[in-house]
Amino acid sequence: MADHQLILVTGPARSGKSEWAETLAVRSGKAVIYIATAQIDPTDREWQTRIEQHRQRRPATWQTLAVPIALTEAIQTAPPNSCLLVDSLGTWLANLLEQDEVTWHKTLAELLHSLRHATSDIIFVAEEVGWGIVPAYPIGRLFRDRLGTLTRHIGAIAHPVYLVTAGHVLNLSILGTPRTQLNEDT
Repeated sequence: MADHQLILVTGPARSGKSEWAETLAVRSGKAVIYIATAQIDPTDREWQTRIEQHRQRRPATWQTLAVPIALTEAIQTAPPNSCLLVDSLGTWLANLLEQDEVTWHKTLAELLHSLRHATSDIIFVAEEVGWGIVPAYPIGRLFRDRLGTLTRHIGAIAHPVYLVTAGHVLNLSILGTPRTQLNEDT
């Protein structure tokens, strides 16, 4: 990514990861484009409240794009030297769960290719969902496994990678040792 940063911010629900990513976007000093991956559902009040909380925190100068599916295209067409804040990978993935394995692997490969050729900074927010019990339903296991693989691939090329938990930020790029071998079975 040459002179451009790829940052991954991951953590559990309500940990502060979105706020940390927003802080990093402000610190970039670049024009920020907030890429909202959530699909609007006016019948789900709780979901609408969450979306509104995110909206209220964002500076008015930030451009917001609703990108529930076409994330690769949004990255490829972003203005050079801007800062993209993608919130969140889990929501984007949920929008694509109906893809079969072949289509999903193609989608993942296209996303990773776009990241290697990006001309803007990119900050990803991702949920950690694999620390609990194995989901009882196939769709839950599929989501957990695909999100784990997705964040692992992005984490392999991102620097820095942050874990936000209980309101604390850990820089995994300093504290951790990256695994360089990626195995599709994990």
